Amino acid sequence: MSQESPARTGKWAVPLLVIIAAAGLSADQFAKYLVTTNLTLHEPVPIIGDFLVFYYIKNPGAAFSLASGMTWIFSILASAVVIAIIVFARRGKIRSRAWAVMIGLLLGGVLGNLTDRLFREPSFGLGHVVDFISTPWMLPAVYNVADILIVSSMGLFLILSFMGINLDGTRAPSRAAQRAERARAEAEAAEVMTPIEPDLIDGSHISKENPDAKP
Repeated sequence: MSQESPARTGKWAVPLLVIIAAAGLSADQFAKYLVTTNLTLHEPVPIIGDFLVFYYIKNPGAAFSLASGMTWIFSILASAVVIAIIVFARRGKIRSRAWAVMIGLLLGGVLGNLTDRLFREPSFGLGHVVDFISTPWMLPAVYNVADILIVSSMGLFLILSFMGINLDGTRAPSRAAQRAERARAEAEAAEVMTPIEPDLIDGSHISKENPDAKP
């Protein structure tokens, strides 16, 4: 992934983030609408044998059906994440298209599950998330489109961090470049700290033709 020009890409970063988040939220909610109107609760429907199974459940916990019974906590945390992303984006800190994609995926996924918790049964803030994707060969849990978006954003986060790409689109210097810069700085410091020659201190440099001269 090449280094991006902040001036060229910055103005498109936030709109791209919004578009991806909106598309992710729409895809998640549309998929859940199809599931709730066409599938029977707790009845598995093989799509590709055991490789992909649709299994409609209502999840009161976190992603991948974890921590059931803590719906309010997850609702609050998800709301905090959404607010933090909006505030961060409005400050203009995000100028990289790659980071905009990553944060857009995260925002879309968080909003998808938060929408369920706020507006689905049994009540506001305590709604159960609709999960329906089962891949027993890979995970023992049931998940949804929003979960996929969140996991994908975390994978992209690790890639961008490993590659040293900053939020403004610039690339952080590699370790080799950092070592070279550090060596150059140490060499310059050593040159500055080179001691003065002794004969410049004790006066031995005074010309023998003028022995009365004082240093």
